[in-house]
Amino acid sequence: MIHTDLCIIGAGPVGLFAVFEAGLLKMRCHLIDALPQVGGQLSEIYPQKPIYDIPGYPEVNAQDLVDNLMEQAKPFSPTFTLGERVDHLDKQEDGSFIVTTSDKTHVHAKVIVIAGGLGCFEPRKPVVENLELFEGKGITYMVKNPETFRDKNVILAGGGDSALDWTIFLSKVAKKVTLVHRNETFRGAPDSAAKVFDLANQGKIDLILSANLKEVSGNGKLDSVTFVDKSKAEIKIDTDYLIPLFGLSPKLGPIADWGLSIDKNAIEVDTRDYSTGVERIYAIGDINTYPGKLKLILCGFHEAAIMMHSAFKYVYPDQKLSFKYTTVNGVNSF
Repeated sequence: MIHTDLCIIGAGPVGLFAVFEAGLLKMRCHLIDALPQVGGQLSEIYPQKPIYDIPGYPEVNAQDLVDNLMEQAKPFSPTFTLGERVDHLDKQEDGSFIVTTSDKTHVHAKVIVIAGGLGCFEPRKPVVENLELFEGKGITYMVKNPETFRDKNVILAGGGDSALDWTIFLSKVAKKVTLVHRNETFRGAPDSAAKVFDLANQGKIDLILSANLKEVSGNGKLDSVTFVDKSKAEIKIDTDYLIPLFGLSPKLGPIADWGLSIDKNAIEVDTRDYSTGVERIYAIGDINTYPGKLKLILCGFHEAAIMMHSAFKYVYPDQKLSFKYTTVNGVNSF
């Protein structure tokens, strides 16, 4: 049995930052993640993707952000169970919980923090006949190593932030980049969309709008992709790679059976402290939902800071959370 103050389910960026916030309040954390490494989607799906909306970093590589968060959490000595899925959550008479994983690891915790991102997720795939024949043979749903596409012809399909960001990044790496989107406008950040339009106007990428994927073809390996535009004309493009970026399909898995209030595969929380409807269980990051929710890493960081001050009362029920500032030799401390 592993004993800890907080059991954090999910070792993505929000879960890792939660360790730091808990550590400031002298609370110990154990993290569980079904993936074999920390970092969540950042490490598993797009470790080399640039991120632009982290305060203090005009641009930061996804894996670098994970590494920095681990360094930030290191002084508080978090412990980890990786490559195991949380299967059962059993409440004890004193209000604490025993968590049991798929490999029968048992964790006793006073508080549960669900920071599982999108939960169990898989990429949304376009409905195209024989698509699976070329998966791993020219069709990929994520960019783990951009150097794979060095001096290659690449087609990206999608209109969200990932499609825009990777189009911008790969325009400096690939021989030719084509972005295809089914609409005239993008769902992603306006600034990123403006950069993509600028690249197209400068001739650095090809941009095809109002077109839908129709067919993929090749002989053992992908060599061309056919799209249909709004006038029903077919556009066939020779390529080495097709990267459909249509988002992820989230699945809560066993979490859905824990008696929490669920809305569209997300856990409803109270925005005063990001608590769920079950006492001592909190949800932070992309896995929660509330009016005005934005699925941004920095919003998850904010939620982690707020909820830790609420969780404190369960870890130290006889203490009040307060800070006393002192000045020693001109240096402020608490």
